[in-house]
Amino acid sequence: MIEPGLNNYTDYLVTQVIPIHGKYGYRVVLKYTDRKEVVQQKSGFALKKDAYKARDGTIAELHTGTYIVYDKIKVNELLEYWLEEDIKKRTDSHDTYYSYCLISRNHIIPEIGNKRVKDVDKGDIKRLYNKKADYSVSVARQIKAVINIAFKYAVNNRFALRNPAEGVSLPKAVKKKPYHTRAIDTKRTLTLDQMLDLVEKSKDTPIHMQVLFNALMGLRRGEINGVRYADVDYVNHTLTIERQLGKKLDAKKEDYAPKTLTKQEIDVKTESSHRVIPIPDYVYEAILEERKKYEKNRSRRSTVFQDLDYICCSSYGRPRSKSYHFVHYKKLLKDAGLPDIRWHDLRATFCTLLLKNGFNPKAVSKLMGHAKEIITMDVYGDNREIISDGVAEITEFMKEVLPERAISQDEELLDIVPDVDEYLHKIKEETEETGQE
Repeated sequence: MIEPGLNNYTDYLVTQVIPIHGKYGYRVVLKYTDRKEVVQQKSGFALKKDAYKARDGTIAELHTGTYIVYDKIKVNELLEYWLEEDIKKRTDSHDTYYSYCLISRNHIIPEIGNKRVKDVDKGDIKRLYNKKADYSVSVARQIKAVINIAFKYAVNNRFALRNPAEGVSLPKAVKKKPYHTRAIDTKRTLTLDQMLDLVEKSKDTPIHMQVLFNALMGLRRGEINGVRYADVDYVNHTLTIERQLGKKLDAKKEDYAPKTLTKQEIDVKTESSHRVIPIPDYVYEAILEERKKYEKNRSRRSTVFQDLDYICCSSYGRPRSKSYHFVHYKKLLKDAGLPDIRWHDLRATFCTLLLKNGFNPKAVSKLMGHAKEIITMDVYGDNREIISDGVAEITEFMKEVLPERAISQDEELLDIVPDVDEYLHKIKEETEETGQE
């Protein structure tokens, strides 16, 4: 068990080698400012000379500050301590903390949890990666991240002398199970006409603004619900993303007003998620119309209206939950005769279409709020598996929506201003002309 503060010893004493239970060993006495002393026994050496050799090594480690106080802790103890003392204190998001816990407790601890931290080697890590990569590429990547962060924490806090995961890569060839495939295919992609139907028909639903923020700007669910009118730059037509709505870490239902537990303001997913992105003209006009409804509701319900400034809110000004859109979205797809794709597939499609049209991955990453450009390419950029039909229509769609030239790595992100308004009107005119003919 890890006892906080044991690393902060101020002095030490190493005894001579003595017989211990029929073998040889020695003791290390750690001294602290409060006069507390902790005795650690190093024993089990068959030969006296081996005990002396180990003793000399211990003295050298104590002198250089590399002595590992917690030399008997196991991986499961390290992970549990790290989750509570580091991750839990560094994140305000229940989802982030919970995801780290799931990976640690469901995938890492069952495999190497009973090994002492000091005994874990690169072979153990490699075998773990190989086994989990066969199970799921996505899970293997998450395990790799958790393992590296946890062991770096261990090294920095002198729980371990080295990071056994450093330099160990995931297997080059992995078996991908269909259930975990992230490639976007026809069943999860809307065609040009279907996208038009989705946007147009969403006007008659309570999630019109949520659809626009997702399909035409690529915002995450929590980010959409956390957007305020104050985040809109009405001069430059940009939107600042700096919060999301969700459940705070360790939040208890009794501590919050009814139906607000999962609607608390928390930080965005990563540092890269803090971003300023352009607002397409079509979305900008929709925001202005939504503001009129907001003011009307605030005026006629002045005594009960919650003036919280959220763009996506109820007629009483109350924030939306993370799952509010679900029922309305599924009904919208069914009524419009559209494929039953996931809500997140709209964001994924938005990102993929930008990449397919030659936009610089780094610029797209900034637009989407990804931590690194490689994440965008890994998750969304596999062109071999994107849209097996309708490519010509999608390409024409992108030409209408986006600037003709691709953005360079050195240009400003705000140069990406999709003219969605022009696209929608043009398609509508063409549709009407076709109908008249």
